[in-house]
Amino acid sequence: MSLRLVLVADTHVPKRARALPEQVWAAVEDADVVFHAGDWVGARLLDEFERRSRRLIGVYGNNDGDELRQRLPETASVTLDGVRFSMIHETGQAKGREKRCEALFPDVDVLVFGHSHIPWDTVAPGGMRLLNPGSPTDRRRQPMCTYMTAAVVNGRLDDVQLVEVVTSP
Repeated sequence: MSLRLVLVADTHVPKRARALPEQVWAAVEDADVVFHAGDWVGARLLDEFERRSRRLIGVYGNNDGDELRQRLPETASVTLDGVRFSMIHETGQAKGREKRCEALFPDVDVLVFGHSHIPWDTVAPGGMRLLNPGSPTDRRRQPMCTYMTAAVVNGRLDDVQLVEVVTSP
Protein backbone atom coordinates (compact mmCIF):
# COMPACT_ATOMS: atom_id res chain seq x y z
CA MET A 1 0.00 0.00 0.00
CA SER A 2 1.20 3.50 -0.79
CA LEU A 3 -0.38 6.83 0.16
CA ARG A 4 0.79 10.21 -1.19
CA LEU A 5 0.76 12.98 1.42
CA VAL A 6 0.88 16.76 1.25
CA LEU A 7 1.71 18.78 4.38
CA VAL A 8 0.95 22.50 4.57
CA ALA A 9 0.64 25.09 7.32
CA ASP A 10 0.39 28.82 7.79
CA THR A 11 -1.43 29.65 4.58
CA HIS A 12 -2.84 32.91 6.02
CA VAL A 13 -5.36 33.40 3.19
CA PRO A 14 -6.66 36.06 2.61
CA LYS A 15 -4.63 38.22 5.02
CA ARG A 16 -1.00 37.62 4.04
CA ALA A 17 -1.76 36.08 0.65
CA ARG A 18 -4.79 36.51 -1.57
CA ALA A 19 -4.78 32.90 -2.72
CA LEU A 20 -2.89 29.64 -2.46
CA PRO A 21 -0.43 29.15 -5.35
CA GLU A 22 -1.63 26.85 -8.13
CA GLN A 23 1.44 24.64 -7.57
CA VAL A 24 0.15 23.88 -4.08
CA TRP A 25 -3.40 23.24 -5.30
CA ALA A 26 -2.05 20.77 -7.88
CA ALA A 27 -0.19 18.91 -5.13
CA VAL A 28 -3.30 18.89 -2.92
CA GLU A 29 -5.44 17.49 -5.72
CA ASP A 30 -2.86 14.77 -6.47
CA ALA A 31 -2.49 13.67 -2.82
CA ASP A 32 -4.32 10.85 -1.10
CA VAL A 33 -4.17 12.66 2.26
CA VAL A 34 -3.62 16.38 2.97
CA PHE A 35 -2.49 17.68 6.37
CA HIS A 36 -2.99 21.38 7.21
CA ALA A 37 -1.39 22.42 10.49
CA GLY A 38 -3.34 25.61 11.07
CA ASP A 39 -3.40 29.34 10.44
CA TRP A 40 -5.82 29.07 7.56
CA VAL A 41 -7.22 32.50 8.58
CA GLY A 42 -10.30 32.35 6.31
CA ALA A 43 -13.04 29.70 6.36
CA ARG A 44 -13.34 29.94 2.56
CA LEU A 45 -9.88 28.40 2.31
CA LEU A 46 -10.97 25.47 4.47
CA ASP A 47 -14.01 25.05 2.21
CA GLU A 48 -11.73 24.97 -0.85
CA PHE A 49 -9.39 22.42 0.76
CA GLU A 50 -12.39 20.25 1.58
CA ARG A 51 -13.53 20.43 -2.06
CA ARG A 52 -10.11 19.70 -3.56
CA SER A 53 -8.75 17.07 -1.13
CA ARG A 54 -9.49 13.37 -1.25
CA ARG A 55 -8.95 13.29 2.51
CA LEU A 56 -8.21 16.36 4.63
CA ILE A 57 -6.87 16.40 8.17
CA GLY A 58 -6.71 19.86 9.69
CA VAL A 59 -6.29 21.75 12.94
CA TYR A 60 -6.78 25.39 13.84
CA GLY A 61 -3.92 27.80 14.53
CA ASN A 62 -3.46 30.86 16.69
CA ASN A 63 -4.62 33.19 13.87
CA ASP A 64 -7.82 31.26 13.22
CA GLY A 65 -11.05 32.76 14.52
CA ASP A 66 -14.22 31.31 16.00
CA GLU A 67 -15.64 29.86 12.76
CA LEU A 68 -12.51 27.82 12.07
CA ARG A 69 -12.20 26.80 15.73
CA GLN A 70 -15.75 25.48 15.62
CA ARG A 71 -14.98 23.38 12.55
CA LEU A 72 -11.48 22.16 13.40
CA PRO A 73 -9.82 20.61 16.47
CA GLU A 74 -6.73 21.92 18.24
CA THR A 75 -5.01 18.57 17.68
CA ALA A 76 -5.76 15.73 15.29
CA SER A 77 -4.56 12.13 15.20
CA VAL A 78 -4.86 9.52 12.46
CA THR A 79 -3.23 6.19 11.67
CA LEU A 80 -2.40 5.62 8.01
CA ASP A 81 -1.30 2.10 7.09
CA GLY A 82 0.08 1.61 10.61
CA VAL A 83 1.90 4.97 10.83
CA ARG A 84 0.55 7.04 13.75
CA PHE A 85 0.31 10.76 12.96
CA SER A 86 -0.65 13.65 15.21
CA MET A 87 -0.86 17.31 14.32
CA ILE A 88 -0.93 20.56 16.26
CA HIS A 89 -0.24 24.14 15.25
CA GLU A 90 2.22 25.26 17.94
CA THR A 91 4.96 23.26 19.68
CA GLY A 92 6.77 26.09 21.47
CA GLN A 93 10.37 27.16 21.10
CA ALA A 94 12.82 25.16 18.99
CA LYS A 95 15.12 24.39 21.91
CA GLY A 96 14.01 21.13 23.49
CA ARG A 97 11.21 20.61 20.95
CA GLU A 98 11.90 16.93 20.28
CA LYS A 99 11.85 15.79 23.91
CA ARG A 100 8.92 18.06 24.78
CA CYS A 101 6.83 16.75 21.86
CA GLU A 102 7.66 13.13 22.63
CA ALA A 103 6.38 13.69 26.16
CA LEU A 104 3.18 15.35 24.89
CA PHE A 105 2.55 12.80 22.12
CA PRO A 106 4.01 9.51 23.47
CA ASP A 107 2.26 7.13 21.06
CA VAL A 108 3.01 8.96 17.79
CA ASP A 109 5.35 8.13 14.93
CA VAL A 110 5.05 11.49 13.13
CA LEU A 111 4.10 14.91 14.51
CA VAL A 112 3.11 17.57 11.97
CA PHE A 113 3.14 21.17 13.18
CA GLY A 114 3.30 24.76 11.96
CA HIS A 115 3.36 28.26 13.46
CA SER A 116 6.99 29.27 12.86
CA HIS A 117 6.88 29.31 9.02
CA ILE A 118 10.30 27.63 9.31
CA PRO A 119 10.64 24.16 7.76
CA TRP A 120 11.62 21.51 10.29
CA ASP A 121 12.48 17.84 9.86
CA THR A 122 14.04 16.08 12.83
CA VAL A 123 13.83 12.82 14.72
CA ALA A 124 13.35 12.84 18.49
CA PRO A 125 15.45 10.55 20.71
CA GLY A 126 12.63 7.99 20.93
CA GLY A 127 12.14 7.92 17.15
CA MET A 128 9.26 10.37 16.61
CA ARG A 129 9.64 12.32 13.35
CA LEU A 130 8.77 16.01 13.63
CA LEU A 131 7.76 17.81 10.43
CA ASN A 132 6.94 21.47 9.82
CA PRO A 133 6.31 22.26 6.15
CA GLY A 134 6.98 25.99 6.50
CA SER A 135 4.48 28.23 4.68
CA PRO A 136 3.49 28.19 1.01
CA THR A 137 2.45 31.86 1.12
CA ASP A 138 4.46 33.72 3.80
CA ARG A 139 8.15 32.86 3.90
CA ARG A 140 9.03 35.33 6.64
CA ARG A 141 12.81 35.06 7.05
CA GLN A 142 13.12 31.94 4.89
CA PRO A 143 14.55 32.05 1.35
CA MET A 144 11.44 30.45 -0.20
CA CYS A 145 7.83 29.62 0.51
CA THR A 146 7.49 25.87 1.07
CA TYR A 147 5.29 22.84 1.72
CA MET A 148 6.13 19.15 2.09
CA THR A 149 5.26 15.95 0.32
CA ALA A 150 5.75 12.45 1.68
CA ALA A 151 4.45 8.94 1.31
CA VAL A 152 3.35 6.13 3.55
CA VAL A 153 4.65 2.95 1.98
CA ASN A 154 4.12 -0.50 3.48
CA GLY A 155 3.56 0.86 6.98
CA ARG A 156 6.35 3.45 7.13
CA LEU A 157 6.88 7.12 6.35
CA ASP A 158 8.96 7.51 3.20
CA ASP A 159 10.24 10.09 0.73
CA VAL A 160 9.73 13.25 2.82
CA GLN A 161 10.49 16.21 0.56
CA LEU A 162 10.55 19.94 1.26
CA VAL A 163 9.10 21.56 -1.87
CA GLU A 164 9.83 25.16 -2.79
CA VAL A 165 6.95 27.19 -4.19
CA VAL A 166 7.97 28.55 -7.57
CA THR A 167 6.72 32.07 -8.12
CA SER A 168 5.92 33.45 -11.54
CA PRO A 169 8.21 36.23 -12.82
